[in-house]
Amino acid sequence: MALDANERPNQPIAKFESMLKTDDVYFFDAEDFEDIIHHYLNHGKIALAKKAIKISLKQHPDAIELKLLEVEVLVFENNLDVAEQLLDKLQTIDSTNEEIFVQRANIYSKKDNHEAAVTLLKKALELAENSYDIYSLLGMEYLFMDDFKLAKESFMQCVSFDEQDYSSLYNVIYCFEFLEDFEGAIIYLNDYLDRNPYCEVAWHQLGKQYFSKRMFKEALTAFDFAIISDDSFIGAYFEKGKVLEKLGKYNEAIENYETTIKIEDPTSHAYLRIGKCYERLCNDEMAKYYYYQTVHEDPLLDKGWLAITDFYFNKDNYDKALYYINKALNIDGENPTYWKKCARINIALKNYDQADFSFKQAVDLG
Repeated sequence: MALDANERPNQPIAKFESMLKTDDVYFFDAEDFEDIIHHYLNHGKIALAKKAIKISLKQHPDAIELKLLEVEVLVFENNLDVAEQLLDKLQTIDSTNEEIFVQRANIYSKKDNHEAAVTLLKKALELAENSYDIYSLLGMEYLFMDDFKLAKESFMQCVSFDEQDYSSLYNVIYCFEFLEDFEGAIIYLNDYLDRNPYCEVAWHQLGKQYFSKRMFKEALTAFDFAIISDDSFIGAYFEKGKVLEKLGKYNEAIENYETTIKIEDPTSHAYLRIGKCYERLCNDEMAKYYYYQTVHEDPLLDKGWLAITDFYFNKDNYDKALYYINKALNIDGENPTYWKKCARINIALKNYDQADFSFKQAVDLG
């Protein structure tokens, strides 16, 4: 039974879900169906998306955009042959629809033919009025191809369309870093911040670039601006703590690490950094306390066990050092640094056979 519009819920998604709970049949515009399907796809509710597609095509059997959403789900579920057959039919009807080329590109990407995917996405760009999403897909294809220069340029286009697209901003900086163009990243971020002076994400990334170049004063300023922009930004406090450590300001570093713990649940990495600061301040009891807090918080963090190992090794307590290096090796037995440490401890204990074995392991692992 079809209901009058006045008797139905107003919001398309609420209306659709209400319909599913009854035997009633509601009519939706094709655009409403598109919104409903996109909603379910964006929230990973594939079964509901498929149900919406099925019903939508009964009401709008000739709607190309709905059929393209059906293709999108087919590609997502790796039904690539069926998807290609449907795209062939759609292309005979609308040969200038950029989404057809986008979905063909997705199919080639799934088949690891990224060069073909790029060619199709470039064709889609020629046809598209709004090219934002296509540049994002292009960027990902270039990343698959390890072409970080072109990936960077594609993600830059995304940021130019939407300066709040932090995912693309992160990808731009990732490409700069992979290309080891830290100076280029700094110039790009400063230019971005001229237009967006209160963007904590950009200040945070700028601070990390300065840190990489050992420009600690500039890094500290950048992290301070990130905190001014968002005083609950944990990453900025943590990175600021690392800078303060480099500057020998261990008490201030501890304050920043402690702030991260106050804002959110404690993390093993914060405990570890606090422990190292206390060790530098020669406060052995507090250092030991935080090292144990580290491994209590995350027993699988091998760096925590290594920190305890080094603590006891430096105190000439080799038995305890051996116990804890074995804990680290149980987590990461392919780390040559850990095997070298194990060898040195065994030499100190005059366990020469074990030391020889450990050195051989270190050499074999490179």
